[in-house]
This record gives sequence, C-alpha cells and structure tokens, in this order.
Amino acid sequence: MHFELVHQPLLSRATFHRADEVRDDAERMLAGWPQAKVLLIDSNGRYPVGESGVLHWVPATTVADEPPADAVILGVVDGIDRWARRVDHIDGPTDDARRGAVHLTPDEAGLLVTALGILNWHETASHSPVDGSATRPARGGWVRRSVQSGRDEFPRTDPAIITVVHDGADRILLGRQAVWPDGWYSTLAGFVEPGESLEQCVLREVHEEVGIVVREPRYLGSQPWPFPRSLMLGFAAIGDPADELAFLDGEIGDAQWFHRDEVREALSRDGWTRADPGPDGAAPRLQLPGSISIARTLIESWAAAG
Repeated sequence: MHFELVHQPLLSRATFHRADEVRDDAERMLAGWPQAKVLLIDSNGRYPVGESGVLHWVPATTVADEPPADAVILGVVDGIDRWARRVDHIDGPTDDARRGAVHLTPDEAGLLVTALGILNWHETASHSPVDGSATRPARGGWVRRSVQSGRDEFPRTDPAIITVVHDGADRILLGRQAVWPDGWYSTLAGFVEPGESLEQCVLREVHEEVGIVVREPRYLGSQPWPFPRSLMLGFAAIGDPADELAFLDGEIGDAQWFHRDEVREALSRDGWTRADPGPDGAAPRLQLPGSISIARTLIESWAAAG
C-alpha cells in the first residue's frame, strides 16, 4: 500500500521571500531598517503575541537606530524587512511554537521557525570549531565569522528521519518514549549518521528502536523542527506485525501495532496538549501528536489511505 501526504506539514507551507541577496548588502539593510519589523524571542523560545495568538512584530526603530549585530534578517514580506532578535525578557502575552504555531498563517509560521532555528544556532556558535577564536555575526546574521582567521561558519541543520511503519494493510506501529506519559504514541524517528543514506537511516533507526526489520522505505515529505535545529524527513516503511518487538536502544518504552479504526478515533481528538478523559474517566489508550508535527501528518495520511 502506497500513499502520499494528505497535506503539507504545518511548518512547511511558507512562501515568503528569504532575501538571500539582501544579506550581503549592509546599505540595503540599513535603508530598510526604519520600516522594518522585528520579532523578539526570549531564551525559552517564547515570542510576543497579539489577539488570536498572531505574532506581535515591533517596529525596528523601537529596538535600535540601526540593525543590531545580534539581529537576524529573516526575509521580506510585502516589501517590509522582517528581523528577529533574542532578548532576555518580553513584556505582555507570549506563546511558544509547539503550542502556538497552529494559530499562525503559513508565512508567519515559517518566519517563526526560521527565527528559532537561526537564533538557536547563534547561541552555540560563539567560537570557531576550528581554532577556538571568538566569532561575530555577519551577512545579516546568517554567518558567524572568526575574528582571528576570518573563516566563516554557517548555520547548522541536523537531518533526522521520521517514519510511519505500517503492515501494508490496516495496522500501524507506533512507539512511546520511556519518559512520555502513558497513552502518548508517535512515529519512530532518529538522526541521520555520517556515511548513511536517508533510506539506510530508516532501516537502522527502526531496528534500533523496536527491533524489527522494515522494507521499502519511501520518502513522503519534510518539515523544519527548530527544537533546536532539526529537519525532519518523513518516510513510510513496511513491517511485519508477526516480528517480535525489542527495545534495543532504551529510548522506546513501549511500541504497539494499532488498527486503522483506533487511529482514526484518536485523530478525532486534539493532540498531546489535551488528554481528554474517556467515558469512564480514564485517559484514552492512544493519544497522538498535535497538528504542528509532521508525525501527525504522516499518521493522518496513512489513516486516510485505507
């Protein structure tokens, strides 16, 4: 059974202009600053929100007279430069992307995850990995340059596969991390290692996490995941429910095969942020990730295919 994604993942729909050509033009960035808007993000990844949870952008001139060295230009929307900057404190209501991105337009969600990913990288790139010298931001925040050698370091993104394992018919294999509450299940995921293809990573990670050998890994779609700086590459693969499950790497506390009907019922409820009790007052046996995650899109797509 082959299927495609029923829709693009929530964080993969942005079409705003990322304006790479502006990053090398200090005069152009300075000229656009008086009209620019800035998204402030604190050290916990929280950002200011307005009514209905939309992003609250502040006028750039309330931040500084010119682009600060620690600000990052995200792109251009409707002719207005959009920037982000890390701050210690935000006055007024705030939200975080895991919960609040569902309230945003595709472009605003894209701007937010771009800001989170690049700012998270800056926090870990203050020194050159080559010679240990201090680095300083350049190119509108998209490069860090060694003050000693002039060597440029670029933002890091960590690729990871995330796989919906199914039996080719009506059952899907979902796992629960050992630290998760009972009832929380999701697709299997793991980081790509040096020297392996994405398809090899699918086979390895599934075997390491649940002990079975899957076949026919097939790419479906991707989603940025800036927690702190991952790119999730979604796959489907086929496994055999008759194979014995074994949790080899210690990350997975439980895994089960679920029937399509039970998955569809779980999809009718909200994601992990709301664990509504069942009729008997107990939490549902199966709770799935919220709509911000490509995991839910993968599960929805499999459930719709049968």
